[in-house]
Amino acid sequence: MTILRLGAFCFFTFIFASASYSQTEKAQRNLFKDSTSAFVEISGLAGSTSRTPFWIQANQFGIIPRTSPSGSVRAQIEKYYPLNLKGTWRLGFGIDAVANGAQQSKFLLPQIHATLRFKNWEFFVGRKQQWIGLADSTLGTGSYVWSGNALPTQRIQFGTSRFVAVPFTRGWISFNGFYSEGLFDNNRPVTSDLKLHQKMFYVRIGRASSILKLYGGVNHQVEWGGKSPYFTIDGKMPNGIQNYLKLITGRFGDASAVISDFDNRNRVGNHLGTIDMAMEIESYEHSWFIYRQNIYEDGSLYAFANIKDGLNGVRFRRKNSYGSNFEIKEVVLEFLFTKSQGGPKNDLADTTLARGSLGKDDYFNNAQVRDGWSNHDRTIGTPFITPTSDTNWKWPNYANFYTSNNRVSVFHLGLKGTFYQQFFWTSKLSYSSNMGTYDERFKGSPTQFSGLLTVQRNIDALGGMTVSAALAADIGDLYPKNYGFRLGLRKDFSF
Repeated sequence: MTILRLGAFCFFTFIFASASYSQTEKAQRNLFKDSTSAFVEISGLAGSTSRTPFWIQANQFGIIPRTSPSGSVRAQIEKYYPLNLKGTWRLGFGIDAVANGAQQSKFLLPQIHATLRFKNWEFFVGRKQQWIGLADSTLGTGSYVWSGNALPTQRIQFGTSRFVAVPFTRGWISFNGFYSEGLFDNNRPVTSDLKLHQKMFYVRIGRASSILKLYGGVNHQVEWGGKSPYFTIDGKMPNGIQNYLKLITGRFGDASAVISDFDNRNRVGNHLGTIDMAMEIESYEHSWFIYRQNIYEDGSLYAFANIKDGLNGVRFRRKNSYGSNFEIKEVVLEFLFTKSQGGPKNDLADTTLARGSLGKDDYFNNAQVRDGWSNHDRTIGTPFITPTSDTNWKWPNYANFYTSNNRVSVFHLGLKGTFYQQFFWTSKLSYSSNMGTYDERFKGSPTQFSGLLTVQRNIDALGGMTVSAALAADIGDLYPKNYGFRLGLRKDFSF
């Protein structure tokens, strides 16, 4: 489906959904009611080395410092105001401020946005914490292309806030999607003024209350339009409306235009994304969520050359508690594989369907965007594809490419439960095999274990607070051997 057809579909669905909605005012108010939340948190962490353990810092939207010891103060508020009696129109804002004291103290705004909502549609400007893709976002390794590992980008976005029923299907077919434009941070080591184009579209077959639900869809990201000293004319990557129209539809460059030979032989911008499939089975007591994310960066997936690569996962959840002293309420099993990449050779293909490269996809690296799929020096996608500067295995020159380790396989187990009905715990256990890249393979494929155990409990002090503790370990050859802990105290407010 082209982007024009997708846009037309979303527009008319929005119009029809607005016209055909016929619930009572009370039901409408309940359906479109937004939760207003706020909290203040203080925390501190330390470890056996100056490096923060992997699972304490990974997938935390870039909030947790990489170095230890450190201390943090964090405050967040998110609130929405109804603009009409039915509550279908709401105006809201969100601010998340973090002050970190470490080897390099920083003040961060991982979330700051203004949002206008109409029913289940929204338009926002700013930074917003998001996960993208069909995968578990809490106990898993994180969605392959957009895991919540990096500080969010600045953006404008229009789309749905949840799955929305297609008119006249009685809720049996729903969709969830958005269209977005953004900017990367401007303190990158290689590129500057880099832009982000992003869109996603997912479909659900089955009502929200159905025993069986099927999901499928695609997300698409493009880094484009910035400045780079590599394979550009006068240091500038293709920009402007004509190139924008090419990149949103995935078209190639035009030899007649004033662009570099690199841009002419490839699609405009650095494209990447996943095609996702999932199935959910729910009963009164349990739910199962089974998912698969297929990776694409060029034509390799179209030719099934990198079909081995992707994220596979199963989540099992118990819905009821039986009051036992020790309960496991949720289990996530995942396997991430990125070692194929369509093979070791980058063969140019010139067929009747498309031209471009097949093979050696070199995930999260790009010849023009040498600082890669990152924001504020953190990987935007899976944290297991690490920056070159973040491991024991480094390339001689950082500017060669963003990551020296994108051929990985990861076995992961995530657990959640309670004990003595007062303590809530989670655990993440990951074992990875790392081969480097096709250009520079690691010697002997170093392995790595990273584990995390968190425990929290509610206490009555100051009208109710939450005390949390986390223990983590890194054992292996990829990172320095390390043990660490983090303590936190949080006060939530409701309005």
